[in-house]
Amino acid sequence: MTDGEFKELIWEKGRELYRGMPWRDDTRPYYVLVSELMLQQTQVDRVIPKFKAFIERFPDERSLAAASLADALTLWSGLGYNRRAKFLHESAKKIMIEFNGSFPKSASDILSLPGVGPGTAGAIMTYAFNQPIPFIETNVRTVYFHHFFDEQDKISDAQLLPVIQQTLDNDHPREFYWALMDYGTWLKKNGVGRITQSKHYKKQSTLRGSVRELRGIIIKQLAADDIPQVVLHQQYADDERLTAALSGLLADGLVTETDNILHLTK
Repeated sequence: MTDGEFKELIWEKGRELYRGMPWRDDTRPYYVLVSELMLQQTQVDRVIPKFKAFIERFPDERSLAAASLADALTLWSGLGYNRRAKFLHESAKKIMIEFNGSFPKSASDILSLPGVGPGTAGAIMTYAFNQPIPFIETNVRTVYFHHFFDEQDKISDAQLLPVIQQTLDNDHPREFYWALMDYGTWLKKNGVGRITQSKHYKKQSTLRGSVRELRGIIIKQLAADDIPQVVLHQQYADDERLTAALSGLLADGLVTETDNILHLTK
């Protein structure tokens, strides 16, 4: 398959498989940032209702920066990986303070936002500013593995990136990446994509019975009301995950203890 044939295929699949999403309907940078952090290790169908509720409560960086972390965590509860909410809250504050309330436009400045790595920065540059910045995520890997590395294993992102750069539609990068994402999702749903080909593949740990699960449960409880620490220990007296879960939440700054009362960090 030539590069031109590949591009034609991606555009065809993009038209056929297009999925409407709030952050595609409105590509302002703040919306893209919120969606990208929510989408990390979380499926689109779960993110859409959370995104809508979050944006309704915090429609811009200013409103999120002015809110407490507890408010952000309460809206985030149920998505998991709650540190992402903290990163988003800190990013909003940084935008208001260090960037004078204007979302940064350069890749280096976007990379300076808490919780934003090269992939997320590339996605923001592509989706929000329509810049042809190659970036790699799971669906992108799935498409390129299928068409360019079908018989290989342990493929590194360093091998993959030049192929993406070579085949990216530089005139319409935003829509091209949407097409890649939707096609990659379709491939995985149909058992075609084999993400284990990636050298960077790590199987996601099972949620049920994990410390991560209990962390989410505690966050959800504290979103409803503060809890005396002794009550929490009584409630989970037989759960060996409690020490790790609670100490992790305290260390991450998501939960605070005041006079032996646990609450979401204000």
